Amino acid sequence: MQVMKRSENAPEHTDGSTPTTGTSRSLLDRIRADEPSAWEQLVALYAPLVYHWCRRFSLQEADLADIVQEVFKAVAGHIAAFRKEKPADTFRGWLRTITRNKAHDFLRQRAQEPAGAGGTDAQQRLAQVAEAEPRDESTPERQVQGGFYHRVLELIRQEFEERTWQAFWKTAIEERAARDVAAELSMTSGAVRVAKCRVLQRLRQELRDLGEDGGAELERAHQY
Repeated sequence: MQVMKRSENAPEHTDGSTPTTGTSRSLLDRIRADEPSAWEQLVALYAPLVYHWCRRFSLQEADLADIVQEVFKAVAGHIAAFRKEKPADTFRGWLRTITRNKAHDFLRQRAQEPAGAGGTDAQQRLAQVAEAEPRDESTPERQVQGGFYHRVLELIRQEFEERTWQAFWKTAIEERAARDVAAELSMTSGAVRVAKCRVLQRLRQELRDLGEDGGAELERAHQY
């Protein structure tokens, strides 16, 4: 994604903060427009989640790469079908359903093999898939979810000037006082707070575009 950069002589806001450097289309819109870089970002954003779910579905490490590839092939073929029609609909939930189906298909195929070729073990793991649905309230899932939000932040980082980003990071992530960060970055405390709010607003926008809860869930996953 190409982003317009602020020139050296471009004015800052009167409160001392630096503005964002362009308006970003949502990642899903860019995927539907067949932007290659957008697809790479989608894989980078969600592949760790897919690997996590596959492990929760009792799949062998040696089989993970093939299954993850099948998941993203299915996503590529059906991305236009994803719609947020109900409040509970999320791209992540849709992707998790695809992952579960691909895991089930893989184990069902393996279960048909003779016992000596792994069929018996596959039958046992197939029975576990129905009971292995990941739960957001589990500690490992919260940690993975925190990593997801961290990757979304990396996705939007290039849209902001470095000082704006540092003001956000030091206050929102490192939880430092605005006045201390302001002194370090030669900004006013108000400008630091504005920078923090601006990045958080953009983050929530991207999460909403992905069908995620951009508010309450963000607060629950504040463990980047």
